[in-house]
Amino acid sequence: MRKIITLFLLIIVYSGFSQTKEIDSLYIQLAFEESDTLKVDTSLKLIKRLYDIEDYDKALKYIYESEKLSTTMNYTYGIAEITYYKSLIYASKNDYINAVTGYAKSKALYGNLKDTLGIAKVNNSIGLIEIKRGNYSKGLQYILSAIKELEKRKLKPELSLAYNNLAKAYYNINAQEKAIEFYIKALQLQTELKQKEAIIESNSRLAELYSAKQEYRKSIEYYETVLKQVGDSNDSIKGSVLPKLGGEYLKFNDFERATKYLLQGLMLNRRSKNKTGLTIALNNLGELNLSLNKSILAEQQLQEAGELAKSINNKPELLRYYKLMKELDSAKKRFDRAFIWQREYFDLKNSLESKNVIKDSLLNGELEISPEFDPNFSNSKSIETEDSSMAEKDNEINRFQLIFYALLGALAIVSTFLILIYLKRNSSIKYTQELEEKNIKIELQNKAFQEQTKHLENVINVKDKLFSIISHDLKDSLSSINGFIDLLREGSLSREEFDNLIPELSENANNASLLLFNLLNWSKSQMHSLEPKPTLFDVQEVFEDKVKLIEQRLDSKGIDLIDHSLRDFVYADRSMFEIVIQNLLANAVKFCKKGDSITISNHISNGSCIISIADTGIGISKENIDKLFKSNSFTTIGTSNEKGTGLGLSICKELVELNHGKIWVESNLNVGTTFYVQLPKSK
Repeated sequence: MRKIITLFLLIIVYSGFSQTKEIDSLYIQLAFEESDTLKVDTSLKLIKRLYDIEDYDKALKYIYESEKLSTTMNYTYGIAEITYYKSLIYASKNDYINAVTGYAKSKALYGNLKDTLGIAKVNNSIGLIEIKRGNYSKGLQYILSAIKELEKRKLKPELSLAYNNLAKAYYNINAQEKAIEFYIKALQLQTELKQKEAIIESNSRLAELYSAKQEYRKSIEYYETVLKQVGDSNDSIKGSVLPKLGGEYLKFNDFERATKYLLQGLMLNRRSKNKTGLTIALNNLGELNLSLNKSILAEQQLQEAGELAKSINNKPELLRYYKLMKELDSAKKRFDRAFIWQREYFDLKNSLESKNVIKDSLLNGELEISPEFDPNFSNSKSIETEDSSMAEKDNEINRFQLIFYALLGALAIVSTFLILIYLKRNSSIKYTQELEEKNIKIELQNKAFQEQTKHLENVINVKDKLFSIISHDLKDSLSSINGFIDLLREGSLSREEFDNLIPELSENANNASLLLFNLLNWSKSQMHSLEPKPTLFDVQEVFEDKVKLIEQRLDSKGIDLIDHSLRDFVYADRSMFEIVIQNLLANAVKFCKKGDSITISNHISNGSCIISIADTGIGISKENIDKLFKSNSFTTIGTSNEKGTGLGLSICKELVELNHGKIWVESNLNVGTTFYVQLPKSK
C-alpha cells in the first residue's frame, strides 16, 4: 500500500515538470532503482531525453548527481557518457573551450573501453565544433571518420544525424554537390525513421541548393514537397518557403503562380513579423513588378525590402536589392542613381567574396580523410622532462641568440620589401577601381545618350504622325462642314435637303471633336507627360455622365442601351477612366446598326473591378483584333460611314496600363463585340 501511495505522489510531483510520457516514466523508474549502476544508466536515459528537448538546466542537475555516483563507483562507461553529454550542453551554449576539453576526456574513456561507437559520437561532435570555429577541413574529416564507423554498424538513427551534420557542414561552406549528396542520404533515412522535422529541413535545404545550381525545376519540386508536408500546421515554415517558391516560378516568367505564392508569403510574414521572409517576398515582388513594367509599385516594394535587409543585416538580400534598384533606375532613365546602386552592389559583392576565400579552398576537390589525420588521437600527452647540464644550456642560449639576431636582420629587409610591394599593389588596386568606376560611368552616360536619342526620334515620329492625321481626317471633317456652310450662304438648299444633311453635319462635327480630343491625349501620353493621379470614385457615376453624351446618336441610329451598371468604386485616375469609357462607348455606337443593343456592366473579381461594354454590332475579324491596340492608326468605317482616327483604342490601352489595369476584347463577326477593362479597387 505504501508503494502505491509513493508512486502516486511521485507522479503528482513530476507531472508538472515532465513534457513527455517517456520522461515521466524515467523519473518514476529512477526513484525506485536500488542498484547504483542502474541508477546511473537510468539517469543517462533521462539526461539524453532532457537534452533532446533542450532542457539543459535540468539535464545538468542529473549530470552532476550521476557524475558523483559514477566516480565513487569507478564506473568508466557512466563517466564517459556523462562527460559526453555535459560537453554537448557546453557546445549548445557556445562554451567551446569546456566542450572540447570534455570531448577529449570522454574520447579517452571510450578508447580505454574500446568503444568505437562512443569514439564515433565524439568525433562527430568535435567535427561540428571545428566547423563552427572555421576549421572546415579538420571538422569535416572528424565527421567523415564518425560516419565510417556508423555505416559499418548500420546504426540508422545515429547515421541519419551524422549525414545531416555533414550535409550542414558542406552547405555552410557552399560545397553544393557534397551537401546535396549527404542531404539526400539523410533524407532517405529520415523518411524511413519518420523524422518529420528533419525531413522538412532536408527538403528545404535541397530546394535552396538546387536553386543555387540554377536547377529551378528540382528546387520547385522540393519546396512544394515541404508545403505538402507542413499543410496548414506551421505558418512559420510556410512563411519561409512561399517567397522562395514564388521566386523560383519568377525565374520561368510564370507571373501568375509567382504572384500567388509571393502574396501569400507576404501576408504570412507580415502577420508573423518575420523580417527575413518579408525581405525575400518584397525583393521578389519588386522584381516581378519590374518585369511587368509596374515601376511605381516595384520601387515601393524594393525600398521596403532594402530597409528590412539593412535592419537585419541580410547581406545576400541587400545585394539583390542593390541589383534590382540599379535595373529600376536604369529603366526610368535615372542613370546617376543607377551608377550609385552599381557601385554599392560591387562593393558588397567584393566584401562577401573576400570572406569566402577560406571556404572556397575546400571546393577544389572531394574532401577525404588525410593519411596524417588520426581521429582517435588523444590530446592528453604525458610530459617528458629532460636533465641537461648548465654548459649545454648556455650553448643553446648563445646559438639561439645568434639565430635570433640573424632572423631579425632578415626580417627587417623582408619587411621593407613587403611594405614597398604592398604600397605599389595598393596604388594599383586603387587605380584599377577608379578606372572601373569611370568605365561604368561612361557606359551609363552612353546609355543615357542613346535613350535620349531614341526619345527624340520618337518625338519626331509623333510629330509626323500628328501632322499626317491632322492633314487627312481633320481636313475631311472641316471641309464637309465648310461645304455645308457655303450651301447655306448661297441659299441653294431646300428645306428637305437641309434636314437630310443635318445628321451628316452633326457626324462630321462629332468626328472633328473626338479627333482633337484623342490627338491631345495621345500626344501627351507619347511625350510621357501623363502621370496618373489615382483616387477612389464610383464607376456608375462615370457611366451616367458618358451615356448622356451619346444619347442623341443612339436615338438617331435606333440603338438600345441596356444599363446593368452597379455602384462600385475603383482606385484610378478618374479623368483617364472617363477618356477610356467615352472612346469605348463611341466605338460601340459606331459599329452598331438599327435594332442593335449596347450593354454596360461591372462586377468584382479577385479584388479588382471588371468593366464591360458589349454590343451586338457587326463584330471584328480575327486578323483585325491584333491591330486594335497598336499605335498604327488602324481604323475602319462605321455602319453609317462614320470615320475614325485610329487612335482611340491605343489611348485606352496606355491609360488603363498607367493605372495598373488591363484591357482586352472578345468579338465574333456578325455577333458582336465586348471590351473589358480591369482596374484595382485599392492601392
